[in-house]
Amino acid sequence: MGKGQELYKKAKTMIPGGTSLLSKRPEQLLPESWPSYYSKSKGCEVWDLDGNHYYDCSMMGIGTNTLGYANDAVDEAVMEVVKNGNMTTLNCPEEVYLAEKLLSMETWAGGVRYTRGGGEANSMCVRIARAFTGKDKVAICGYHGWHDWYVSVNLGESNALAGHLLPGIPTNGVPSELRGTAIPFHYNNFEELLDIVNKNPDLAIVKMEVCRNFGPEDNFLGKVRDLCTERGIILIFDECTSGFRETFGGLFKKYGVIPDMTIYSKTMANGYACAAVIGRKDIMEAAQGSWISSTFWTERIGPTAALAAMAEMERMKSWEIITAKGMENKRRWQTLADKYGLKIIQWGIPALAGYNFDSPNHLAYKTYITQQMLKKGFLAGNSMYPCIAHTSDIIDHYFEELDKVFADIRDFEDGRDVMKALEGPVCQSGFKRLN
Repeated sequence: MGKGQELYKKAKTMIPGGTSLLSKRPEQLLPESWPSYYSKSKGCEVWDLDGNHYYDCSMMGIGTNTLGYANDAVDEAVMEVVKNGNMTTLNCPEEVYLAEKLLSMETWAGGVRYTRGGGEANSMCVRIARAFTGKDKVAICGYHGWHDWYVSVNLGESNALAGHLLPGIPTNGVPSELRGTAIPFHYNNFEELLDIVNKNPDLAIVKMEVCRNFGPEDNFLGKVRDLCTERGIILIFDECTSGFRETFGGLFKKYGVIPDMTIYSKTMANGYACAAVIGRKDIMEAAQGSWISSTFWTERIGPTAALAAMAEMERMKSWEIITAKGMENKRRWQTLADKYGLKIIQWGIPALAGYNFDSPNHLAYKTYITQQMLKKGFLAGNSMYPCIAHTSDIIDHYFEELDKVFADIRDFEDGRDVMKALEGPVCQSGFKRLN
């Protein structure tokens, strides 16, 4: 074992689940062999605790760092405010400057509130919308965090959230009284949503991702917008993940459908903790009639990093760069699959893309990819979230090595035992309790 594996073994004795984010559990990636921890990072490069160097051709901080790790412009702005103090009794002016910037981008909106993470931003916007409408129920489509209001979906059907990114999310600790307050619907199924609206006159909110694995069909988003307007329902687009990846701001701009509220997180501050809830002025004013307050929502690093990151994005049009890289990745994955006669199912917008093998052994194949690519100096699996630091040389090298792995997978499909080629357990999918 390397230092990272040893430290993770220790972590599991003290931190339930080993780490605070499911997506960073080694069990989700390469059980027993994932480096687990880093010592430093720059661009798309990461060094582990043993000093081993990797190119991150995986999730880039779980989708946070489109400008690359340790971006000079962002870090310099942050270091300057660190020198002058991150927190005092007075407020930081950057929260006002950031609000001005966000509202200048979103001219339909009139108010901003901040959090540090996407989950709490999702909870905040639900609270504000409920306060505004005086109604309680929420129709959801997509992944919206860990809080009770959302996970309560699974109280009605034990795995109702399986179609919304993560299967197996448990409901232990979620009050049973919340059953039926959050109702799931499937993307592009307008009739299903219409039925929910018709059967629930106390529906306050339709809350959804603009898209995750595939885009809207048959004017789906436009129909949702018209329905919400007609029935007095608040439409919230969760852009925690998709924001700043295909446009400067929300993905909804690509489709020309304006929400009543939206959320930005993840990429907005390039790895620093900052999230924003943005909404129509009349709706956002309802926040003053509800208790929504937290000390660290007023710290200085987050909004400073967001202002610097957004300036860099706007200067270089980073969303265009990462989208082009992502489109090329999707093309090359398919070329490899065709070369070896393998069937893959691709998913995600280009800058958040990946693929699954259409095989009963897909998880074993994903594990094998991670295992073999790690030996060649890549953090990699069956997805890649490109950043501006992924040069053509790095991506070419990635595909040269991935070609060899796809050749092996062809052999596995032809009868060679993939389990004998794995040097540890198959990776997990979805939530599982760790022993």
